[in-house]
Amino acid sequence: MKRFIDAVISALLLITTLPILLITSIAIVTKMGNPVLFKQTRPGKNEKPFQILKFRTMTDGRDSNGELLPDDKRMTKTGNFIRKTSIDELPQLINVLKGDLSLVGPRPLLMEYLPLYTEEQKKRHLVKPGITGWAQVNGRNAISWEDKFKLDVWYVENQSFKLDMYILYKTFYNVIKRKDISASNHVTIEPFKGSLK
Repeated sequence: MKRFIDAVISALLLITTLPILLITSIAIVTKMGNPVLFKQTRPGKNEKPFQILKFRTMTDGRDSNGELLPDDKRMTKTGNFIRKTSIDELPQLINVLKGDLSLVGPRPLLMEYLPLYTEEQKKRHLVKPGITGWAQVNGRNAISWEDKFKLDVWYVENQSFKLDMYILYKTFYNVIKRKDISASNHVTIEPFKGSLK
């Protein structure tokens, strides 16, 4: 049932947001050039890798050594608006249609974090990751990694249709209010460096 709901809602959202997708694509090409989409390998259910899709919000600016500049140096005004309005997440509806993602589930993070999780934190990969989740409607990037993982595991152990509908409602509310987009003193959130075990 969850897979059916994911497919139907994501297809409808892709159709209804098509004008936004087109305008955003044009804005990115105009202000930042190609590519329009940012693709990155992330761990899915049972840690199976997949390519996540997002609208690009940063340039590829590098320093004299060829290293990428810090996030805040590469973020453009256009990219900042796309991120603050969560428009950058819309291409992930394609991931939902493909079956890589669910609408609701723990957010897929970086592959490099996998060895850093505690056994408890690894439970977040027992279900399909989502575009939004319990952690996203309870602080998103404004809470610590440890708190975020506790919320993710709680969702895995308590998931239900009713809870998913509530999370989707809260997500829409938070997007409208632009709540918890970034952590303090950082464009998004500090990298995860592991928890004390």
